[in-house]
Amino acid sequence: MDIASITQALQRDALSVVFVNVLLQQIGLPVPAVPTLLVAGSLAASSGAAGQMLAAAVLASVAADCVWYLAGRAFGYRVLSGLCKLSINPGSCVSQTEQRFLRWGAWSLVAAKFVPGFSTVAPPIAGSLRMPPARFIAAAGAGAALWAGTAIFTGWWLRAEVKTALQALTSHSGATVAVVASTLGAWLLWKLWQKHRFERSAAIAHITPPELMEALESSTPPTLLDFRGAAQVAQDGPIERATPATLDDLPQVVQRWPKNHGLVTLCSCPQDATAVHAAHALMKLGFTSVRPLAGGYDAWMRQLGASASAQG
Repeated sequence: MDIASITQALQRDALSVVFVNVLLQQIGLPVPAVPTLLVAGSLAASSGAAGQMLAAAVLASVAADCVWYLAGRAFGYRVLSGLCKLSINPGSCVSQTEQRFLRWGAWSLVAAKFVPGFSTVAPPIAGSLRMPPARFIAAAGAGAALWAGTAIFTGWWLRAEVKTALQALTSHSGATVAVVASTLGAWLLWKLWQKHRFERSAAIAHITPPELMEALESSTPPTLLDFRGAAQVAQDGPIERATPATLDDLPQVVQRWPKNHGLVTLCSCPQDATAVHAAHALMKLGFTSVRPLAGGYDAWMRQLGASASAQG
């Protein structure tokens, strides 16, 4: 759909277009909503009409957030991990997203709307951490109102400029499509380059669950560092014989350990991403025997289960 079609649709039924567009974006589809909100604001004939558009946007956003919140409460950490697997560069999604939420608390839901990607993954974290529903809805509504209100008010305040820009875009639709396509292409290439860089960094020696179990029973067992997020630890419990850690506090945790001591890093994220990042960080700190656990938490739990069954 081109700019002219979007404008015509907004002129016919702005509330429905705004509601559907915002709902689809907040559910997680790659459908930008800010351009629609800007145009909708520029077409508002009065403050009352702008207020109705804002209400439609907030309602759609909170409805989508509630879907993800309930999914987080029902399925826990698996929802976040699943969402991160869908991203082009899932390497840092889980750990960074959860750390950001834990650092900001309810305010993260307010700021989430202004951070691409975070607006979809923040609600399931809130659900998995059992944030009270009333507090969640209040924070999600405040964030949606601030985000949508800023775009709609900007469109209304700059309505003459927006109208001029729309006319220019319509009359030069070919050039507009080329610019948009070039921008999207550059963004995609950057994301693919980030993914390539991570895959290169992940090409380090891993330790398999059977090898780790054997090493832990040896006379010089390695230290297992658990980099799972707080949400999953709260959901599934701690790992026996593992030391909890985060990337931020890693230097403090290991500062007194001998550099030749064996270390194994474990996480529960796509491509063992956090475990790989932690292994590289430990190597930079001078540790000479560091390996991420292949398959992470799930693989380790399967190994423990298989071992218990064999002994039984």
